[in-house]
Amino acid sequence: MKAAIELQDVSRAFGPIVALDHVSLTIAPGEFFALLGPSGSGKTTCLRLIAGFDIPDTGRILLEGEDVTDVPPYDRNLNTVFQDYALFPHMTVAENVAYGLRVRRVGAAERRKRALEMLELVQLGSFGDRRPAQLSGGQKQRVALARALINQPKVLLLDEPLGALDLKLREEMQAELKGLQQRLGITFVFVTHDQGEALSMADRVAVFSQGRIEQLDTPRGLYARPRTAFVADFVGSANVVEGPAAERLTGRSAPFAIRPELIEILPAGVKPAAGTLSCSGTLEEVLYHGASSRCHVRVDAATVLAVARAESATTAPLPATGSPVQLAWRPESMVALEAG
Repeated sequence: MKAAIELQDVSRAFGPIVALDHVSLTIAPGEFFALLGPSGSGKTTCLRLIAGFDIPDTGRILLEGEDVTDVPPYDRNLNTVFQDYALFPHMTVAENVAYGLRVRRVGAAERRKRALEMLELVQLGSFGDRRPAQLSGGQKQRVALARALINQPKVLLLDEPLGALDLKLREEMQAELKGLQQRLGITFVFVTHDQGEALSMADRVAVFSQGRIEQLDTPRGLYARPRTAFVADFVGSANVVEGPAAERLTGRSAPFAIRPELIEILPAGVKPAAGTLSCSGTLEEVLYHGASSRCHVRVDAATVLAVARAESATTAPLPATGSPVQLAWRPESMVALEAG
């Protein structure tokens, strides 16, 4: 089976700034694929190159095995949903959704019929005669999705489409987007700087940094087995320990990462369980988040470890800040990192 999308050694620079640096990746048909990274990491440039809004300096872009490197956007079998949705304010919702069919000179009756079908798909069947100004942010996002899907593209590109929504609505739309993609079987390529979005929706994630892919893996693989300190810190949160601190804790100076929820915090003097590694420190700060607390423990002058502790009615109270404590963790909880 041919890949839905393939980038072969693709680079793009803007003057002295290298936005994408010899990137290669393959996206399977029907995959929900996320491009994740901070601002300026190269993820949006990568999406623009796939869409055809820009042309690479080197390398090739293939869609279903066909070289489309120099093919304009309107001749590629894909569509894009942007963060601002770009709906036409003077058109009704149904007219917005049907716009792509209008460009293709599909008859008015057929346009209306298919637009209403797409609105039913995104749970807006009764909204066809409204104007965009009468819609909420989440409803506008669904209209933009329906408009992008009406031409039945093989690939849908989504450029931070949830960025303008509040937290609760964003979480609801994550579930809706994933469900819609699974029902339609279309390849989704999703750009985001939010690691929670990428982990919750994507089948695989490419983590970008400084124009390159730091790691490409499943969400679970990225979280459990980060290869570099950047991935460990950017995907979730992690304690990255190296140099003298690593040698003092493990006997080796090689860098390692450990997730805060895999460290146990104990009062000073309590013996850790057999088979665990441990160290002493001072409890500097406790941030209460309801179901959990995040503790910051200083273990030496240069090293503070974060500990995530689940909270319940039966959880023993923590010592007061400034108190000595012990930290303990299983050796297998540590993940060796590539040296920077």
